[in-house]
Amino acid sequence: MNNLTYQKNGDYQIPNLTVGLENYPETVGKYGMLRETHLKNRRSGTYSRMLQDGSLWPHLCQVDEQAQAQVDLMMDELMKAQGVTESLKESNQMLWVQMVTNIKAQAEEVVLREMIYC
Repeated sequence: MNNLTYQKNGDYQIPNLTVGLENYPETVGKYGMLRETHLKNRRSGTYSRMLQDGSLWPHLCQVDEQAQAQVDLMMDELMKAQGVTESLKESNQMLWVQMVTNIKAQAEEVVLREMIYC
């Protein structure tokens, strides 16, 4: 059996517990935060369970990493399909910015629907 250590807080002995999150970053990105908000607001039972068993933070880190990778992959594919190239950027920068912004919005819409708000 593991030996627990305690810390005195007023009249109470509080156990020193660790969750084991050493291999995960201290913060998550945009998609991880959106996923957490969705779970907290729409799936409170799942959120509470994951928070209690320590699986919430690894889940948020994984979702954030996968969502960002998917957005990047989809943007590359859409840019190739729509002919958004460096030469377009050099010849008509405003058109290039408009097209890239539109492509990013399309990719994020798909990722949010399929990975974050599911």
